[in-house]
Amino acid sequence: MADHVLLDLIEFLEKTNADVLRLEGEGEEALQADGQRDFQIKLEEKAKILSALGENAWKYTEKIEGALGAEISTRLEQFSMSAGAALRIGSVFFMTALLYPEDHKPGEPNDLETYIAELRQLV
Repeated sequence: MADHVLLDLIEFLEKTNADVLRLEGEGEEALQADGQRDFQIKLEEKAKILSALGENAWKYTEKIEGALGAEISTRLEQFSMSAGAALRIGSVFFMTALLYPEDHKPGEPNDLETYIAELRQLV
């Protein structure tokens, strides 16, 4: 596998994560200023981005051969499936928790950031 494909995927995931973090921040601001409904709208945007993650990353993952490509695709689809489930049930709590383990502490990386770091070790 060419490292540039993995680097392109990492760049895509970093941009996606930045969008998610931005929406989480905007959601917190909206909750303070405008209330629950505006907060939920931002979380729904976050969940939509994550629900499409596997599909949107396909142009990168399909170029990664063998077990590694399958492993990466599976991991990204897990993120997508969780987000899709959160959207289907409409749970604000579930949408808030997307990418965060139960024992997450402020300042620690989210699950996507942790996965990006794992991928960086492969380059």
